[in-house]
Amino acid sequence: MKRPLSFIALCLAAPLASATTLGGIAFSPCTLAAPGASAPVAAQCARVEVPEDRAAPDARRISLALAWVAAATADPAADPVFLLAGGPGQSARDSYPAVAGAFSDILKRRHVILLDQRGTGESNRLACAQDEAESTDISIGHAVEQTRACLTSLSAVADVRHYTTGNAVADLEAVRLALGVPAINLIGVSYGTRVAQQYMKAYPEAVRSAVLDGVVPNSLVLGQEHARNLEDSLARQFAACTRLPACREALGDPMDTFRALAAELAEQPRQVHFRDATTGAPAQGEFGRPALSGLLRMYAYQPAIAATLPLLLSDLAQGHSDAAMAQARMLMSSMDEAMAQGMGLSVTCSEDADELVPDPADADTVMGDEFVRYIQAQCAVWPHGSRAADFREPARGDTPVLLLSGELDPVTPPRYGEEVAAHLPRSRHLVLRGQGHNVIGTGCTPKLVARFIENIDAAALDAECLDRLAATPPFSGRYGWEP
Repeated sequence: MKRPLSFIALCLAAPLASATTLGGIAFSPCTLAAPGASAPVAAQCARVEVPEDRAAPDARRISLALAWVAAATADPAADPVFLLAGGPGQSARDSYPAVAGAFSDILKRRHVILLDQRGTGESNRLACAQDEAESTDISIGHAVEQTRACLTSLSAVADVRHYTTGNAVADLEAVRLALGVPAINLIGVSYGTRVAQQYMKAYPEAVRSAVLDGVVPNSLVLGQEHARNLEDSLARQFAACTRLPACREALGDPMDTFRALAAELAEQPRQVHFRDATTGAPAQGEFGRPALSGLLRMYAYQPAIAATLPLLLSDLAQGHSDAAMAQARMLMSSMDEAMAQGMGLSVTCSEDADELVPDPADADTVMGDEFVRYIQAQCAVWPHGSRAADFREPARGDTPVLLLSGELDPVTPPRYGEEVAAHLPRSRHLVLRGQGHNVIGTGCTPKLVARFIENIDAAALDAECLDRLAATPPFSGRYGWEP
């Protein structure tokens, strides 16, 4: 027998073509699109005003951008799914088109809600103007100058102290109340898992279920372990080359190649002529140690792409720098576009910077200890917001939670998921073999996530389909790996 629908569910059930409201929020048709996405996504968009500073509700207000992707049924469940984007600094609305395929099964029964966290996307985005790509000044002093300039440019439109995770959690609750839904399902990705856990602590009765993909424990000081996690991930990926005779004989030990290159480039960066990977136009720039380390870091997020690193490093060792330079420039440009750097600083400087400590053991890693030193220098001039007294405490309680980790994740390794799951008795942690960061769209994972959200029983999931996943073998030459 079909259950009767409440007024809330009736509002949520309105077909996309004719819908104008969800709860108390008026929407209008829009299209979500992002670079790299296979296709744009039809949606409904709206704006919700909130105080920038909740302690001063009559002062400046900011407008939050919201999108609603409608369920495929006229009788949807009354509890929508919220996607919480990563970063800190990514927009949920901009991130969604690239992962929309992972939500197709969810959309059979539930609406998906995309809220641009304050300071990202179109929610008073805190973006910093970037240097020209040809700039070669990578000093901490230059970074501080750029940070001060960014702060000056943003001060007219924002008090950056109020763009923290705690403020985002309050915004999320305000949107839930405006939608009139009694409970929601959370899907947090990377930094979004921190937002999800803080929301679960603040409003436990409002969370029906949570999926945490690329888990950030509340105890983690963001940035403190980046160098070590990347080193461990690359060591495991490079070891695959040394174990494979064709790769080892053709390319040697990739880590040895990296260290020789790093020493050379630290002493004398290369001036490189190349073609822009996006436009094809001729370009030139400096390829030094930071570009090399950044390239390895970005590649490591996706092991299928990192499989080409042994070959890329071998080419660099032979003096061929143009392809690597084009890749480094393209990746850095895409990161600058995807991340709102000012919002990232507001989060990190308020929640983590005071606990960051440079680790001498990181000095000889791929990433080095510069990352921590840069954050400390930038946060010395960036205004700090507040962090809740229980911020580092884990999320607890009986909320059903599914945690996802990639075996080779270079930033949120599986041990983080284990730490969070230990405090959640109705949780299950799935580790995807041979995979990297952000795995919700991998293999049969979308079906498992949809099934979990439908039944909220992680223990009952049949995850045997994940056993078919495996690491991508390293490229031994330009045509791939040996048979």
